[in-house]
Amino acid sequence: MSRGFEDRAADWIRFARAEGHDAYWADAYWAYRDTFFELLPPPPARALEVGCGEGRVTRDLRGRGYEVTGLGRRMALLLVRALGRRTLGLGYGIALADLVLAPFTPSNTARSAGTIFPVVRSIPPLYGSSPTENPRAIGGFLCWTAFATTSVTSSMFLTGMAPNLLAAEMARTIVGLNIDWTTWMLGFLPVGIPLFLLTPLVTYVLYPPSIKHGGEVVEWAAGELRAMGPLTRREALMAVLAVTALACWVAGSQRIPAVTVALAIVSLMMLTGVVTWADILGNKPGWNVLVWFATLVALADGLRQVGFLTWFAQRSATALTGLPVAASAVAIVSVFFLIRYLFASNAAHTTAALPAFLAVLASVPGMPVKAVALTLVYSIGLMGVLTPYATGPAPVWYGAGYVAGRDFWKLGFVMGALYLAAVLAIGLPTAMRFVR
Repeated sequence: MSRGFEDRAADWIRFARAEGHDAYWADAYWAYRDTFFELLPPPPARALEVGCGEGRVTRDLRGRGYEVTGLGRRMALLLVRALGRRTLGLGYGIALADLVLAPFTPSNTARSAGTIFPVVRSIPPLYGSSPTENPRAIGGFLCWTAFATTSVTSSMFLTGMAPNLLAAEMARTIVGLNIDWTTWMLGFLPVGIPLFLLTPLVTYVLYPPSIKHGGEVVEWAAGELRAMGPLTRREALMAVLAVTALACWVAGSQRIPAVTVALAIVSLMMLTGVVTWADILGNKPGWNVLVWFATLVALADGLRQVGFLTWFAQRSATALTGLPVAASAVAIVSVFFLIRYLFASNAAHTTAALPAFLAVLASVPGMPVKAVALTLVYSIGLMGVLTPYATGPAPVWYGAGYVAGRDFWKLGFVMGALYLAAVLAIGLPTAMRFVR
C-alpha cells in the first residue's frame, strides 16, 4: 500500500494543481449543484448534511438546514440590501453574512459555496460584469472578498469549519490542550476581528473594482426578499434553534458537551419538522465524513501510541537545537502554514501534518507547548486563502471565473502573508497570555 501511494503521489499532485480539477471528495457536489437542484421538485424538498458521533457532522446537518429553510439566503440578502449602495459596503455586507452564519455552519463549503456564492454570483450581471466581459468591474472584487472572508470566519469559531474539531481533538490527545467553544472564540478574536475588518478593504485596494457604487443591487435584493415572502415558520424555528445552540455552546461549554447540544438541536429540528429522519438517513456524504473523521482521530492517537510521533519529534527537535525558543515557535508555525501549498484540502493537511508538529512542540525544551499548539490550530482555516484547492469553497470561487488564475495565486500569496503575519504578531503572543 505504501509503495502504491508513493508511485501515484506525483500524479495526484499534478491533478490537484491543474486548473479546473475536481474538488476534494464530497465537495465535488458543488461543481454541479445548480444543475442538480434543477432536477428536484421545488421546496419543501430537502437536501442536508447529516451528523452525529463527535458532533462535527451533527452541527453540519443543522448548518445545512439554513439553506433548506432559506434562512441563510434571507440573511445574506438583508445585509446586501442594507449595505449595497457602495461596492465596498457591499463587500462588507457579504463578509458579514458569512460571519453571521459561521458559528452555526461547520461546513465552510455549505456556508460559502452553498449559501453565499449563489447570492454573490447574481450580483455582477446587474452591472454588466461577467467572467468573459468586464470581470474586474465588480465581480472579481466580490468573489475574492467572499472567498478570503470565509478563510477568516473558518478560524473564528470552533464550529466554523470541520477540521477545527479534528484539530481540537488532536491537540487534546497529543499535548493535553482542551479547547472548548468559548476558549477558541475568545483566543482568536484578537486576530480574527482585525483580519475580518481588513479583508474587504485590502481586497478593494489590491483588486479594485471599476464600479464604486450603484443602487441596482439594493433593488435586486429587495425584489428577491419580496419573492421569498414573509419569514416562514421553518425559518423562524431554524433561527430560534440556531441561537439556542450558540447560547449553549457559549454559556455551557464547561458543563455541557458540544455534541450533546448538537444532538439535542437536531432532535428538535426533527420534532419541529425542519428536517426528517429520511433526510438524515439519505445523506451519504454526511455519513462518509463521519466515518473518515472518526478514523483519522483514531489514526493520530495510534501514531502517538506506537511511538512514531515521538521519533519524528526527536529528529525535528534536533534540527531546532541552538535556536531561541521564540524563534523555534515562529519557525514551527510558519512552516506549518506554508506547507499548506502541498495539500489539496484542510482535512488532509490537518491529518497529515498537525500530529507531527504537535509532537515537535512537546520535544523542544522550554517551548510553551499549549500556547503554540493553540496558534497552530487557529491558523488552519486561514490557510485556505492560499490556493484554488486549499479548502472546499476554493474551487467554486475559482471556477466562477471572475478572478483570473494568475490573479488568484497572487492574491492568495499576499493575503496569506497578511494572515500569517497576524498569527505571528498577534495570535502567538495572545495565545501565550491566554494559555498558561
